[in-house]
Amino acid sequence: MEHNRAARQRALVQVHLSVFLFGLAGLFGKLLDLPATVIVLGRTGLAALALGGWLIWQRQAIRPASGKALLGLALLGMLLAFHWVSFFRSIQLSTVAIGLLTFSSFPVFVTLLEPVLLKTPWLWRDGAIALLVVIGVALVVPNYRMGSETTSGILWGLLSGFSFALLQLLNKGYRQHYSALVIAFHQNLWAALSLAIVSPLGSLTITAEEFAWLLVLGVLCTAIAHTLFIESLAVLRTQVASVISGLEPVYGIALAALLLGEIPTPRTLAGGALIIGATMLASELSRQTSP
Repeated sequence: MEHNRAARQRALVQVHLSVFLFGLAGLFGKLLDLPATVIVLGRTGLAALALGGWLIWQRQAIRPASGKALLGLALLGMLLAFHWVSFFRSIQLSTVAIGLLTFSSFPVFVTLLEPVLLKTPWLWRDGAIALLVVIGVALVVPNYRMGSETTSGILWGLLSGFSFALLQLLNKGYRQHYSALVIAFHQNLWAALSLAIVSPLGSLTITAEEFAWLLVLGVLCTAIAHTLFIESLAVLRTQVASVISGLEPVYGIALAALLLGEIPTPRTLAGGALIIGATMLASELSRQTSP
């Protein structure tokens, strides 16, 4: 009993630390004066090196079983690249709070996309939850001028949430055959390779300080955070981890206020509370209806 309690406490610390690091990652959109594609290239490239080194150290098989599986993981890696580029672009154009909160809409996109992609039944409450998120996003928007950078940042944030939801749904088939770390390695690798083609590297100079920040982002906030989160799932129920994941924007907004001086407005906080509440409700209802 004591051993189980200690293992659960350790897992809770691991999942909170991983979510804290995921929230910290959003700050790099402001800390690094680099194009979003370059930030994500550094993040995914360094994460792939760290994950690949860990898998080799653990003597785990890395190569997919077939060329078709490799192609699928490569395409999902490109989708991951788009997700993170849109996420950092959102933060660069608006604020850390807005980028994190609009991205946090992804569970609702999962709810809307799942009946289409996986042929699951549509429930009226799914539409009601989606409506709550729409209201939350409407509160987050400070003005409705389409040419404003903040509005563009919100649109990029919603694209980030949509692409992440799509990535999670398309990952389901691969999770039956490969570990989460193997999937993460391949997707980070192919994300980096695809971004190396489109990033303006030839005309770019990265300082030692910027490289150090990229190292923190890629290794600590991506590879290590992902590993801690996956390890916690060996002890905790997925539902518990999912609810704790809802704290990511809370951690991120608090860190942005503390380190960057970005204080969200009451309207942004109200919209954020509605978005986070709706996504947690969606997770809980999903758990209750799962077989």
